[in-house]
Amino acid sequence: MNTIISVISIERIRAATALARPHVMRTPLVPVEGALLKLECLQPTGSFKVRGFFAAALSLPQERLAKGLMTVSAGNAAQACAYAAKTLGVPCRVVMFDTAPATKVAGVKRWGATPIPMPREQLFQWITSEGWKSEPESFIHPFADEDVMAGHGSLGLELVQEVPDLRRVVVPVGGGGLVSGVAAAVKGMRPEVEIIGVQSDGYPLWQKAFAEGGPVSIQAATIADGTTAPYDARMVGRLKESVDRWLIVPEPRLKAAIPQLASAAKVVAEGAGALAYAALEQLEPGPTTVAIVSGGNIDTALLAELLT
Repeated sequence: MNTIISVISIERIRAATALARPHVMRTPLVPVEGALLKLECLQPTGSFKVRGFFAAALSLPQERLAKGLMTVSAGNAAQACAYAAKTLGVPCRVVMFDTAPATKVAGVKRWGATPIPMPREQLFQWITSEGWKSEPESFIHPFADEDVMAGHGSLGLELVQEVPDLRRVVVPVGGGGLVSGVAAAVKGMRPEVEIIGVQSDGYPLWQKAFAEGGPVSIQAATIADGTTAPYDARMVGRLKESVDRWLIVPEPRLKAAIPQLASAAKVVAEGAGALAYAALEQLEPGPTTVAIVSGGNIDTALLAELLT
């Protein structure tokens, strides 16, 4: 088991937590069979992303913050960035997939930000070429920014404080920012806790990348759109150090998990948000386990389809 997390210090996570604390929720833990669910879907924008974006935005020098914020996102980071900008009184623009769910695009607009839609390949090229460098706003990377990861670590601190017999944390993984921050916090204080990363078989990016030893190209075929981030070499070492075990959830199981969550826990989760819960059936019973419900911004038409 990986026991040494040196990427982000506990001190840095605590500092990021203090910065973001006035603006984010200490989300509840809800019991289901075999686990506790950490309901990040109840955060102000419906996902964990506000933790990292407030921490990163409030770490900026005032003159840079005043120029506004910018990010690139499948949807939840976009909403978090927009919400943070509105709360802090600065402008915001976000680059998004042109296929982003209408719910997430509407969320960005609701917080006063301007979405910039791009086709998937063009968006990835914009990231590769660091297109934000020619823009006036301060760019916050949605997962590879250390201040963002430190902010996400606040979730891990809450788990250590609230679950004294914690043994496993199950985390949905896209770009890897959430699991890196949570692992740094949890293992920094409780190195014996197992961190389990989860992806859908409709976008098993990291399983394939580690198997092939480098970048891979995968067509996304999953309702977990929040996990369809591109490969980023900066995250390879972090993920190898952070994640003890990987689980892959078949897409039919993921689709079934959303109505099951609604019924069993009265929780509305999006695809990425349901991944950790969907993976629980692959785990041996016994050890105290927390599954992170990372977000609840599901397209209403998809939700209706899955519930019927």
